[in-house]
Amino acid sequence: MKRAWGFAIAVATLSASCDSAFAQEFTLFAGPLRSGADHTYSWEMNYLEGFGPYFAGSISWLNEGHIPDHHRDGQTFQAWARLPLAQRRLVFALGAGPYRYFDTEAAKQGEGYSNTHGWGVVYSARATWYATHRWTANLQLDRVQVTHGPSTTAVMLGIGYQLDAPDTPGPRDFALPRTHDVTNNEITLMAGETILNSLESQTSAAEAIEYRRGLTHWLDGTIGYLHEGSGITARRDGGTAQLWLTRAFLDDRLTLGFGAGLYAAIHHGQNGDDRDTGDGILSGLVSVSASYRLTQHWSTRVTWNRVVTRYSRDTDVIMGGIGYRF
Repeated sequence: MKRAWGFAIAVATLSASCDSAFAQEFTLFAGPLRSGADHTYSWEMNYLEGFGPYFAGSISWLNEGHIPDHHRDGQTFQAWARLPLAQRRLVFALGAGPYRYFDTEAAKQGEGYSNTHGWGVVYSARATWYATHRWTANLQLDRVQVTHGPSTTAVMLGIGYQLDAPDTPGPRDFALPRTHDVTNNEITLMAGETILNSLESQTSAAEAIEYRRGLTHWLDGTIGYLHEGSGITARRDGGTAQLWLTRAFLDDRLTLGFGAGLYAAIHHGQNGDDRDTGDGILSGLVSVSASYRLTQHWSTRVTWNRVVTRYSRDTDVIMGGIGYRF
């Protein structure tokens, strides 16, 4: 599972709740990870919202590196208890919550691999220093325990940014409410790369077209068409439909979102119409996306899609493109 650092930084993104409690801080973490005697790396994109001075919630994408025979990552949802000190500049926090993981494992018999999906728990301890100009410095300890697979421990450093400017030093206790929809109508053309979640991470070109419509102040809906390319065994194309939790910042120029929905794909085997990988046409689709509005009508967008299958052909589809808003 190759993960593009440039994309991770570009999607300093994501809304995790509703009108009265949007994500307020984005932090990018990286550091060493250990599982038993094995050592690798870990990185995380984290989005935090406040529920008062002593509590918060977060949603993250956690990547646990390359443990032997395992390439594991996924979403975490955590509740945090936090203690502000030193005039609220220094905050200690403890968090815990579920972990929905996607693991590329070496096949138990013979050659090859399998894509395994499951649930675990993440326990975290964090120390955050709130500097001026909305930047933060972070130290975090993560402990991951899953039902089937190795447990891991990671120590990571992180750089964060407060997406909503606080009224006082330190974290914002509650997020700012929205008074209008993030999106009206938007059509976007995108191109990029498909990465097969195998042990070799084969790649191919990808293209997509998407129509986006704002449904409420914090919710968008999209329908689209996705083509994952023809250079790998997971040759697919078909229709997509998703709901997105969204948020806008910087005078509504930067928009951030987390989407989930379905992908109705035509499954092709390695040899054209030989559908040797087929197991129904529906797959899950989980995405993060960011757009920057250049003018009243034109915008740029970058999106990271995770296609979740039942037959070990999970992919990451990373794309960027131009959108027209009306």
